[in-house]
Amino acid sequence: MMERSEIAQQSEHKTILLTGAAGFIGSNFVPYFIDKYEGYRLVSIDKLTYAGNLENLSEVANHPRHLFVEGDICDGALINKLFAEHDIKGVIHFAAESHVDNSIANPGVFIQTNVNGTFTLLDAAYKHWMSTPFVCKEGYEECRFHHISTDEVYGTLGETGLFTEETPYAPNSPYSASKASSDMIVRSYHHTYGLNAVTTNCSNNYGPKQHREKLIPTIIRKALAGESIPIYGDGKNIRDWLYVLDHCKGIDLAFHKGVSGETYNIGGKNERNNNYIANKICEMLDAKRARDDGKSYKEQILYVYDRPGHDRRYAIDATKIETKLGWCAEENFESGIQRTVDWYLRVLKK
Repeated sequence: MMERSEIAQQSEHKTILLTGAAGFIGSNFVPYFIDKYEGYRLVSIDKLTYAGNLENLSEVANHPRHLFVEGDICDGALINKLFAEHDIKGVIHFAAESHVDNSIANPGVFIQTNVNGTFTLLDAAYKHWMSTPFVCKEGYEECRFHHISTDEVYGTLGETGLFTEETPYAPNSPYSASKASSDMIVRSYHHTYGLNAVTTNCSNNYGPKQHREKLIPTIIRKALAGESIPIYGDGKNIRDWLYVLDHCKGIDLAFHKGVSGETYNIGGKNERNNNYIANKICEMLDAKRARDDGKSYKEQILYVYDRPGHDRRYAIDATKIETKLGWCAEENFESGIQRTVDWYLRVLKK
C-alpha cells in the first residue's frame, strides 16, 4: 500500500474520492475504473462495517494509483483533510447502509450514514471546489459529485409500469427513505450552490463480492451448506436485476458525460421474481456441484414470514441513459447469474 506522501506527489493525475469502496458495488468499480483510466488516482474510503471487506479490494491493494483509507464519511474533519491533502477533484459516492432488514431493526444508523454522511461529503466538496454559490475556484471548474442511489426511492409498482426519472418519490422503508433524503440533499446543493452533481438510481445489483446476507449470495451459500433456503412470503416479489459490472459502466458514463443536475436511472431490463431466482440457482448448483444424496437443492427452499412493508415490484426504464449517454446492459439475467454462481463456487467451500 502506498504512503499518502507518495500518492500525493503524482500531480499529473486527477484524484477522485470513492466512498464505500470496500462494499459490493464500489469494490467492483475500483478495479474496473483504475484499469480503464490511466489519468486518475483513486482515494478510497470505507468504514469497514459489516458490509465492507478490505479483501474485496485485493486486486488493487498495491496499485500505485490507489490509496485506501479506513474512515467514516460522517467524520467531517477526516473528509476535509482528504480533500485538502489529496486535492480531490471528483467524488463518486457509493457509501450507504443498504440492507433493508437492518434498516427496519435499526433505522438510526441509516439516517446517520446515508443522510448525514452525504451532507458531510457535499459540504466538503462545495467548500473545496467553489468560492461562492455558482462560482468555481480556478482549476476546479470540471469537478463533479456523483451520487449513487436506488430505485427503492420510488416505492413500489403494480403489475405493469416502470420507474422513470420523473416518477414521484414514495419510499416505503427506513432504508429507502434515507436514500431519498440523500438524493434531495444532492439536488439542493446543485440548485442552491451550483455544485456540479449527478445522481444515478439503479435497480437490484448482483454479481461477485455481494454481501452474504443479500438474496442471491444467501441462496447459494445456504444451498451449499445444506441449510434451508429462506424465501420471503410467497416468493413472487419482482425485481429488475442488474449485473454489477454493467452498473459500473453506467456510473462511468454518467460521471464523465452526464449533464450536471440530471438523474439517470440504470436498470437491467431483467425482471425476475424470487421464486424464479431460487429455482434457477438451485438448478445450476445441481449441475455444477450436485448434492451428495443426488437430490435437488430445491428441496431446501423454505418460505418464511414476509418482511414488513415489503415492496412487491420494482422495474426501471433506462431509456434516458441509453439514448442520452449510449449505455446498455451487456448481461441478461441468465448470462450474469452464470458468472455470479461460478464466482461463488470458486470462493465458497462445500
